[in-house]
Amino acid sequence: YKNFINNDWVGAISGKTFPVDNPATEEVFAEVSRSGTRDIDAAVVAAGSAFNGWRLTDPGSRREILKEIAKKTVEHGDEVAKLITQECGKPFVEAQDEIDVIASNFEYYAELGRDQIGRIVAPTSSRSMSLVKYEPYGVVGCIIPWNFPMALMAWKVAPALAAGNTVVLKPSEVTPVSILKWAEMTCDSLPTGVLNIVNGYGKEAGSPLVEHPDVPVVAFTGSVATGTIISQLAAKNLKKVSLELGGKDPVIICADCDIEVAAKGAAWGGFMNAGQVCTSVERVYVFDEVADSFTEALVEEAKKVNIGDPMDANTDMGPMASSVQYEKAHEKVGLAVEQGARLLTGGGRPEVFDKGYFYAPTVFDNMTAEMELMNEEAFSPVVPIQKVKSLEEAIEFSNATKYGLGCSIYTKDIELAMTAADDIKAGSFWINNPLSENNAAPFG
Repeated sequence: YKNFINNDWVGAISGKTFPVDNPATEEVFAEVSRSGTRDIDAAVVAAGSAFNGWRLTDPGSRREILKEIAKKTVEHGDEVAKLITQECGKPFVEAQDEIDVIASNFEYYAELGRDQIGRIVAPTSSRSMSLVKYEPYGVVGCIIPWNFPMALMAWKVAPALAAGNTVVLKPSEVTPVSILKWAEMTCDSLPTGVLNIVNGYGKEAGSPLVEHPDVPVVAFTGSVATGTIISQLAAKNLKKVSLELGGKDPVIICADCDIEVAAKGAAWGGFMNAGQVCTSVERVYVFDEVADSFTEALVEEAKKVNIGDPMDANTDMGPMASSVQYEKAHEKVGLAVEQGARLLTGGGRPEVFDKGYFYAPTVFDNMTAEMELMNEEAFSPVVPIQKVKSLEEAIEFSNATKYGLGCSIYTKDIELAMTAADDIKAGSFWINNPLSENNAAPFG
């Protein structure tokens, strides 16, 4: 698989490649161009050359092009979804859902880009009018993570293109193949150079993209550590930066909730995509009076999760995306045990697998606020439970980490839920329905 630059498929100038493996089998299934600074330069030149023409393309025409991309995405969806599963490990059904996200995002931003062209500002004197016209920035650098490679690509690329920007995209080195296949199937709809895709490792390809003087905007989703580095690099040229970084999302289980519903929701939020979701349920705060019944119900839900071949329609959870993620998960589980947490289920590779980065859904209780598993992002199918005496205590603990991406609550009391929503420091707040999405709402 090669880079996509100026609507042409070209190898890295160095001739180097890197392997992509299947996390279910640990076998290499693709070789992808390993790019460097010169490849980034070529892509930025292509995007820069295309910018003026794309900027001047009327919003209605851009709308039709983006809608055509959405249509082709659906037409070739299963082919791309299989590659998502092959390189990422998520069940094929979830990969198909990701295809739907791509199509809906391109549809949504196609319409939004047509309508949002400016605004009128209230006059400061009679018989005057001030018009504010929205203008694109230029070349947008997009750096995508591996957990939702296609959906997060669409979240960045679709609005950038709809607004009249051109794009240089760097996929994760863990999951580049699905994006490249998608581009092959859909991007002939775009004018030459409007979207460019350059593959490679972070230091070799990502850093040159962030530092490039002709890339005024960088959009990144990934870890806090990498986001910090990107902020520092981008600051050298005073770039506009959009960062969506890690999370440590809590779910609050109130005494009045439906325990069965809450346990199913916490399990789904904690184990979907093997817990590798920015807004996964990463910690549970449960009221004392229902702690035992909820914990028992959650353990039962964890044991019901069918782990297996991600292409099997009966599989609920596939492997983790890489050996690195598997080892990190196991280290965090081991540390939790050392710190005094009680392991109730899971805690390692299921015995039925002799290969693949499979990790059993894991539940802990006897957690305390100072334990690392209650404070640092795990990004794995591991759900720790801590008891609380009140909503106030749950809110205090929820707000005690450096993260603030999302939070969920289970309760039948809407007034209590809205009180929590007001006091929780999080960008998203879900009531009895974790991880639901809306294209029109902010995220991050």
